[in-house]
Amino acid sequence: MTGRVRAPRRVDALSRERVVAASIELLDTAGEDGLTVRALTAHLSTGRGAIYHHVVGKDDLLTAATDAVIGDLVATAGDGDPRETLRSIAVGIFDTIDAHPWVGGQLTRHPQPAVFRLWNSIGASLSELGVAGTDLADAGSALVSYVLGASAQYAAGARQAVDPVAREKYLQQLATQWPGSGCDGGPGQAAELLTDHDDRDQFLAGVDIFLAGVLARLRVKMD
Repeated sequence: MTGRVRAPRRVDALSRERVVAASIELLDTAGEDGLTVRALTAHLSTGRGAIYHHVVGKDDLLTAATDAVIGDLVATAGDGDPRETLRSIAVGIFDTIDAHPWVGGQLTRHPQPAVFRLWNSIGASLSELGVAGTDLADAGSALVSYVLGASAQYAAGARQAVDPVAREKYLQQLATQWPGSGCDGGPGQAAELLTDHDDRDQFLAGVDIFLAGVLARLRVKMD
């Protein structure tokens, strides 16, 4: 009788780092629903026991994968001009969520190491600028909220219109509809720029506006 052909098992030692790296690969290709222990064992050519030796379950995998991605980002953000460091962190989060859509959802869920890393890094740079006390907590919260919220929103919009032609058509329709919807001021003017705007540039403009406001507030307090 012919038995079932088993997938070859790996012979090298499996580490938590390799398990996490494989989880990131699966998340990028199949999303959160595609990250299962079954898929991970097949991807790593190993058994369930070897996986559970390094992680507790799916939540642990998601937390570790998010921390690994954000940890790399924070580590390379730089330690020079705090304003440039903050811009680097912000655009890094934007690019990370764009490349790894699942990260956006993870960063807005229950507190986890990746969020603390982000808060600590942003808080340290704001402190270097001279922000302190309640202003530090308020500014940090505002910037983290903007960076995570805007990055996730832009990434979601990009995924809905992956085809450049379809995206341009959608923006043209929106630009046509806005002026006739009773929107005055900012929304009406923004409609004229929709088809030519770049999401990343617009996102960074928001970060620059935030930093300008922080610095202006500091100057007022010093006077």
